[in-house]
Amino acid sequence: MCRRRVHPGARFRPCRARQRIVEAAIGLLDTAGEGALTFRALAERLATGPGAIYWHITGKDELLHAATDAVVTTTLTADTADTTPQQAIRTLALGVFDAIDAHPWIGTQLARAPGQSPMLRVFEHLGRQVQALGVPHTAQFTAASALLNYILGVGGQNAANARGHQPDTNRTEFLNTVSAAWAHLDPDEYPFTRNVADQLRDHDDRTEFLAGIDLILTGITTHQQSTEPTPP
Repeated sequence: MCRRRVHPGARFRPCRARQRIVEAAIGLLDTAGEGALTFRALAERLATGPGAIYWHITGKDELLHAATDAVVTTTLTADTADTTPQQAIRTLALGVFDAIDAHPWIGTQLARAPGQSPMLRVFEHLGRQVQALGVPHTAQFTAASALLNYILGVGGQNAANARGHQPDTNRTEFLNTVSAAWAHLDPDEYPFTRNVADQLRDHDDRTEFLAGIDLILTGITTHQQSTEPTPP
């Protein structure tokens, strides 16, 4: 919510000022991470003083919340009105996955504040589609939670893997190295891992992510069918 008073040193309107601050914070978080997000660094980016920022944002926690909410809100704007609940869930899940990939700090913020609005927005959208699937009320929380935990867990892990590459190593080189290491593991201790080493090298992160969503959706619908009463 924007304050209506205008700071004497402000050069733009309060609502626009807050938006610019949040946008600058997102840029700083993307390039340097949460540790680099200070009001002094933000003031340098905006060519203003820290006091002008405090006029619109009370502290770092509020700033992180506003930045997270801005990214999540953009993610949830996809039009799913004419799609099936399954496809709507896939679209939402992939949107959050891509958002975490583009803004790795998002995953941490969502997991850190499960009771705040950014997380609740995602949970609410998932829950509506779970309801549209016809999942019984007693199973809706479990189904929506399973989807949410998978999305945040895999999305966060994917972002962490991307950041874990050596600066001079791209994704293909990294996967080739890990795949080769898997292929040379002890065959008695790691028979399965050795057997899928080639699949690790050739896999696509987004494709594998959506395959996992489909597995969960299949489990939800299969469980629902198994618990429905048999017609007389």
